[in-house]
Amino acid sequence: MVLKNDQNVRVLVVDDDQQLADMLVEFLVKLGYQASAAHGGREGLVQFEQGDFQLVILDLKLPDMDGLEVLEAIKAVDSRAVVLIITGYGTIESSVTAIKKGAYDFIPKPINLEFLELTINRALEKHTLFKQLGIFRGLALALIISVPVWLILGIILARILLK
Repeated sequence: MVLKNDQNVRVLVVDDDQQLADMLVEFLVKLGYQASAAHGGREGLVQFEQGDFQLVILDLKLPDMDGLEVLEAIKAVDSRAVVLIITGYGTIESSVTAIKKGAYDFIPKPINLEFLELTINRALEKHTLFKQLGIFRGLALALIISVPVWLILGIILARILLK
C-alpha cells in the first residue's frame, strides 16, 4: 500500500491555469509526494514520457490539446497510468467519456482539497495493487513454465539412471 508521505510517489499536474497547477503541486508536496506541473497538454505529455509518474491530475480543457486526447496519449504510453480528470466544465457525458477512456475519477472545480487527497490515496492504492498483481502474474507464469521443465528433466534423468 502507498503511504501518503512516500517520497517515491511522483504526481504530474497538467492544467493551463498556472496558479491552480502550482497550488496543487504545493499541496501535493506538503502531503509528501514528488510533484511537478505542466501548463499545457503537449508539455504534460513530454513530461509524462520523460518521467516515472504514478499519478496524473489532468484538466479536461486545455488550450493546446483536448484533455481527453491527452488522456488517450498517456494511456498509450502507459496503460496502467492512473489519471484523475479535473474540470470546471464537467457534465455527466464528459465524465462518462473520460472514465470510458481510462480515467480513474472525475473531480469538479473548484477542487475540494480533502476530497482530492482521499481520491489520490485511493488512486495510488489502485496503482500499487495493479503493480503487485503484475508481479504475481509474472511469478505464476514462471511457476507454470518451470514445473513442466522440471518434470521433463526428472523423466529424462530417471530413464538415464534406470538403464
